[in-house]
Amino acid sequence: MQVHDLSAGDDVLTRVESVARRALRHYDVSPDAEVTLVNVSENATFTVDDGGLRTILRVHRLGYHSRDAIASELAWLEALRADEGIRTPAVLPARDGSRVLTVEDPGAEPRDCVMFEFLSGGEPAQDRLVEDFEQLGAITARMHRHARQWPRPASFTRFHWDCEAAFGSVARWGRWQDGAGVDKEAHDVLSRLEAELRERLARFGRGPERYGLIHADLRPANLLADDDAGTGVIDFDDCGLGWYLYDLGAAVSFMEHDPQVPRMADSWVRGYRSVLDLPEDDAAEIWTFIMFRRLLLVAWIGSHSAVDVARELGAGYTRGSCELAERYLTGSL
Repeated sequence: MQVHDLSAGDDVLTRVESVARRALRHYDVSPDAEVTLVNVSENATFTVDDGGLRTILRVHRLGYHSRDAIASELAWLEALRADEGIRTPAVLPARDGSRVLTVEDPGAEPRDCVMFEFLSGGEPAQDRLVEDFEQLGAITARMHRHARQWPRPASFTRFHWDCEAAFGSVARWGRWQDGAGVDKEAHDVLSRLEAELRERLARFGRGPERYGLIHADLRPANLLADDDAGTGVIDFDDCGLGWYLYDLGAAVSFMEHDPQVPRMADSWVRGYRSVLDLPEDDAAEIWTFIMFRRLLLVAWIGSHSAVDVARELGAGYTRGSCELAERYLTGSL
């Protein structure tokens, strides 16, 4: 696991903002443009307001993606827009044509930066998620259809979201055992959950009809609902190779316990099947992928303790994960 350097404190974020301002010198942006931090998760994301023209600048954390991996992400999101009509943000090149810009960070390694078009819209309303998940299912299926057919560039490289990435010796988001509030009782429950997930996913397999290129973070926070323009999909930073149904597990991140989730999943499946086939044997494992993602998030909260959402959820998320795990393990989900 790479240390999440952006969680190290205000001094790092001050430096990262200076990196963002330094990056803007390479774009056609006024030196007086307003730069505002939007959020910190894996990366730091800023809005850039230049006399009413708004763009998005992403400053990457250190050690998470190589330049080739970032370029691969950008290639897919642009191909989705061109080939499939998915509303994704255009990548805005620097004056020299660079789409991935490397900028000095005093006191640390240089950081990669990418500028994106600002898309209209906002996060889907909480009281419409059951209805909106049907549209999300259809969008996800269109993305999966494209992923199966798209000839990837020769230099394409992205990481995997498999059991090794989740639970291996170098787990991508850290060990769930180090999650907030993982005491002896929680350790016992979540160990049984991990063992069951490993067994089920091994049986499920990684055939091309079940495993391929996915967004891996299609939760409402990464969707932009717009009545006129349609739903936009943003933040492809975690896209990689994984089980297609992981995209549904990720869609209900942090709300897996919500009583609406079964209806949201049914709605998603209806939308998905309007575009692609989803066999009943696959659909029967939906809760396996929801729980797989949930256990990954226990690890994420533990390794991202300075990120707002992780700090807010903390040990309560682990307790809720144990409750869901017991229900999953006894077949009552």
